[in-house]
Amino acid sequence: MEIKDKVVIITGASSGIGEATAKLLASKGAKVVLGARREDKLQELVEAIKNEGGEATYKVTDVVNPKDNEELVKAAKDTFGKVDVIFLNAGLMPNSPLSALKVDEWNSMIDINIKGVLNGIAAILPTFTEQKSGHVITTSSVAGLKSYPGGAVYGATKWAVRNLMEVLRMESAQEGTNIRTATIYPAAINTELLDTITDKDTLEGATEMYKQYGITPDRIANIVEFAINQPEDVNVNEFTVGPTDQPW
Repeated sequence: MEIKDKVVIITGASSGIGEATAKLLASKGAKVVLGARREDKLQELVEAIKNEGGEATYKVTDVVNPKDNEELVKAAKDTFGKVDVIFLNAGLMPNSPLSALKVDEWNSMIDINIKGVLNGIAAILPTFTEQKSGHVITTSSVAGLKSYPGGAVYGATKWAVRNLMEVLRMESAQEGTNIRTATIYPAAINTELLDTITDKDTLEGATEMYKQYGITPDRIANIVEFAINQPEDVNVNEFTVGPTDQPW
């Protein structure tokens, strides 16, 4: 299925995987609708896409706020008349040992990594259900597949996304709404993800690991393109992706 003329909403679009995906899909003819909190970054990205001949718009979006998610979907429909795909990509990873008791950071991860995905699904599901088509894509993590010290809460949020998306796929099949799902589990991808880590030892270890293994976010954008490009009767629902030389 060609990406050309598909309307794709992307959250967490101001940098990293979201930015790379927006640029790639727009270059393939998709109409991208970008949501994130940093308006200056969104403006720059939309301008860059338009300068390359692509179609893009943005809406400042805090995924923790249900109303923001609803308005992002509305902006897509008002601007381009429909929505074909939503890529729920916003997330953060302030890892630390549980014993550090960084409870505020735990709650931030729960709010953005779980509630942000739920809010996006709640905002788009009525549209996809009514039109009996649509594609929900999320960024989980290899932390949603494997446990590691320092990643208890982050991993818990990403395990939650894994289960949520699998049930969405199953229920859509049962209900005949033809909603496709794809959950991506990236390993070390060089984005701004490490910037939120405040625990010194955890940050040092993560930084060294990403320096050794990290690959660029456009590698994940390619996976998003692949998932969307499948025929409508094909659902490739999980992708574990990372550097060839990283043992994960």
